[in-house]
Amino acid sequence: MPPQQQKRTNFPDQSQRLVSSKDKIEIGACQVDQIGLENFIRTIVDEIDLNLTENVEFNLNDRGIIYKWNDVFNIEATYAKCLGISKRLYKCQSYTHEPSNCVTYFILEEFNKRTTSLLPEFKFYVLVFCWYDKETRSVTKVSVQYDQHSFFLHCLGIEGLWRWTIANVLTPPAKLWARAYFATGLMRKMKSVIIN
Repeated sequence: MPPQQQKRTNFPDQSQRLVSSKDKIEIGACQVDQIGLENFIRTIVDEIDLNLTENVEFNLNDRGIIYKWNDVFNIEATYAKCLGISKRLYKCQSYTHEPSNCVTYFILEEFNKRTTSLLPEFKFYVLVFCWYDKETRSVTKVSVQYDQHSFFLHCLGIEGLWRWTIANVLTPPAKLWARAYFATGLMRKMKSVIIN
């Protein structure tokens, strides 16, 4: 049974959308805030008058492809719980819609609350591509792209330590190496070869 659509009324009106007359690309301000992936997806597709059917090709960062919306929502809820995430707040402030290519993409912010105070809460940014059928306006394919390494460092509560290590342990020797390399004059020789 396909997921039911519910119309939302908290979106800005059409006057807050910019449409390029040259290539018909629409950029909209949507101010969508939702708790949970399912609520977010159902709300955001309403923004551009799309709908969900039971089937979809959902590509999760090229690590897994899921073919049913219910499976997408159940898997997301399960792995969030396993990673110590108690609540996910999704926020999308704008999107780009290309009707001629039947694609829209959203940059969204994901705020993750944790199940224990030992693990820090964190924000994360995700790029979501969404393709749809021109006739039915049903979402057919979704690709979610994000920095998976950084995400899991956040989940483990060590992303801050990793960032400090990069800045304070790895970067200083890299800067010294770069200065030494420039001092040899090899960089100027490479530039002249590339330019010529």
